[in-house]
Amino acid sequence: MGYKNNNTGYRDGLLGSRSVIKRHNYALLPHDGLVKNVVPGFENCELTILASPKLGATFVDYIITMLKDGKNERGFGGEGVETFVYVIDGKLKVSDGTESHELKTGGYAYLPAGTLMYLENMQAENTEIFLYKKRYEPLEGFEARKVIGNVNDLTAIEYEGMSNVLLWDLLPTDLGFDMNFHILSFKPGASHGYVETHVQEHGAYILSGQGMYNLDNEWMPVEKGDYIFMGAYVPQAAYAVGKDEALSYVYSKDCNRDPKI
Repeated sequence: MGYKNNNTGYRDGLLGSRSVIKRHNYALLPHDGLVKNVVPGFENCELTILASPKLGATFVDYIITMLKDGKNERGFGGEGVETFVYVIDGKLKVSDGTESHELKTGGYAYLPAGTLMYLENMQAENTEIFLYKKRYEPLEGFEARKVIGNVNDLTAIEYEGMSNVLLWDLLPTDLGFDMNFHILSFKPGASHGYVETHVQEHGAYILSGQGMYNLDNEWMPVEKGDYIFMGAYVPQAAYAVGKDEALSYVYSKDCNRDPKI
């Protein structure tokens, strides 16, 4: 099995963790203590499954370190399943089986349902990626399409008109898409304007900084490398702490669909 941080043996002091698991509500998975999982198709990769239906999510999130020659030639996704990958650091080749794209740090790719995603590390050094899949909910008259981009080529939006909180929308907002990915960044001292409560789920991986996160009206410390699952209707908000590094995270959001009954 092994740990993501590759620490082995006894630790100093008593065993403890910031991990909090409230299935179907919310979860905080600190980077210290994450374990490696084996998933067929991923070769020379150190992979951790972060969220899944076992936690209460309708999607699956992964954090993956692709070692030298790391790849997935089997194909990720499948019939009815849409996929998304974000490059945290490194160089990645993404293919839909017909066309290939090279992504660098900040790059991302979305492939619509039914299109397998093939991945390959394009450098001798490690490449770290955040990977996502979800069963697509079709809408008559609309369809999703492949999207390739890099956050560094996008223009940030001042979130709710606050100049010290920036938002990047990674995917189009049209009705062909039943989900979106965003990056939200808080400068030290910045916060949400209010505690949000909404129907959407989130899976969020913290890219930088430190902060305090409100999950179901419980405040808890978070930092770079942590993962947060937020279920539907869980109250949520954040503020950034520290001196000079923004609290930033990439996160998914289901959208553009009427709930089924």
